[in-house]
Amino acid sequence: MNERSSIHEGQSQARAQSEPRPAREDATPCTRIVPVVLAGGSGTRLWPMSREQFPKQLIGVVGSDTLLQATVHRLDGFSSEWEVSSSPIVVCGEEHRFVIVDQLRACGMDARLVVEPARRDTAPALTLAAALACANGDDAILIVMPSDHAIADVDALQRALECAARHAQRGAIVTLGVPPRSPETGFGYIRVGEALADGAHRIDGFVEKPAPELATQYIAQGGYWWNSGIFVMRASVWLDSLRALQPDMHAACLAAFVDGQQDGPAFRPAADAFKRAPSDSIDYAVMERLSASNGWTPEGVVVALDAGWSDLGSWDAVWAAMEKDEDGNVGRGRVVFEGAVATYAHSDGRLVACVGTSNLVVVETADAVLVADRSKVQDVKGLVARIKAEHAPEAASHRKVQRPWGFYDSIDSGERFQVKRIVVTPGARLSLQLHHHRAEHWTVVRGTALVTRGEESFLMTENESTYIPLGVRHRLENPGKVPLEIIEVQSGAYLGEDDIVRLDDTYGRCG
Repeated sequence: MNERSSIHEGQSQARAQSEPRPAREDATPCTRIVPVVLAGGSGTRLWPMSREQFPKQLIGVVGSDTLLQATVHRLDGFSSEWEVSSSPIVVCGEEHRFVIVDQLRACGMDARLVVEPARRDTAPALTLAAALACANGDDAILIVMPSDHAIADVDALQRALECAARHAQRGAIVTLGVPPRSPETGFGYIRVGEALADGAHRIDGFVEKPAPELATQYIAQGGYWWNSGIFVMRASVWLDSLRALQPDMHAACLAAFVDGQQDGPAFRPAADAFKRAPSDSIDYAVMERLSASNGWTPEGVVVALDAGWSDLGSWDAVWAAMEKDEDGNVGRGRVVFEGAVATYAHSDGRLVACVGTSNLVVVETADAVLVADRSKVQDVKGLVARIKAEHAPEAASHRKVQRPWGFYDSIDSGERFQVKRIVVTPGARLSLQLHHHRAEHWTVVRGTALVTRGEESFLMTENESTYIPLGVRHRLENPGKVPLEIIEVQSGAYLGEDDIVRLDDTYGRCG
């Protein structure tokens, strides 16, 4: 059976799970686990490192690996009692697809991608992953993890997930709750109910992000845990529950999956059908609606997670998650502290010197610098909204922009000109394209370039250059074994990235 047939057979099984039914107390034991990583967030609170086109899950905030890479490896060495798939499912958006593929390849992970045609929050994303997990005829247990969290103690996480998997095995939908360390107002809370086996509890309710006074009350009285956003359930249980509780979302997501297409390592749901799905989170769509008393929705269970969890939702959270010097400072990159206390400083290149600072955040990138009081870092999201409203490019992208063929770095710009450093990986090529508003001049500084210009093709080596007139179709390729590096000078009335008409593209970006 080919992959396409297998997917559609799995969809027939998924569609058959259409009627509400009791939790699977007598279900056939399932020991197969499929990790699901949700990688569609934007993470604007960690600006200027996190941008709309390069969000926090794609950067190394707390270690050498990116948050995405750390997440996909969190089930490495999981208990031999369970069969963990070596191909996790990663759900992401089109704008991040190629960077995610590169990062997964770099860390040796053979993942299956689901590329969402539009953002619809976490419930539709999980539904697509559940449908894909059923495509091979299995009813696997899904361990659903956000891609932008930090876990200090992976062994403790795995112990909590083992407990959760046992409850999911019998038909429950399980979430991990973090016993609170302080009255945080940036997290949702889970009200812990009756104790079950293995230290798990029934879920007694969910509470929205509380006011400071209420959060303090929760900590004082006990019985409230932070909502980690990590979930464990059987794929069929999720599909059944969604069908019963959110029939419109279920129908739209399943239609999008049935009519979707496999594109290399990525699965592309049908865009029109998926855009009909209501946008909602896993919590709102299903978890808050579970009730053991009605007899047909699954039991909601929470398992304690005491593993140094952080959602890294602000620069203060990043500071708290990292090892500090004797004065409480955290420095990354070229950073020097002199008489500083409780300061977080990050440098992407230039030397950052903090003298006598206290409770500050300083983040330097190639095109922006953030200086903020640590007690006010939640306001960064509003700041980014203002920058975006002013149409400033720093809200959306970095100066250095990743592309499936390599990257470009915008070195300089002014009225009617822009200078870029372009690096093309060996064997890669840009799209065959033309521009209506700009001309380009290319100079090779390293490697060998194969240039298509109009009807001619020719090679260029170091210190050679060529001119691409406005409106002429062209393509740049790297036929060599070392990275190709060129300097591109653009000139014209309009130099935006949307002045690209792609005529042919290896990476499917035409149109």
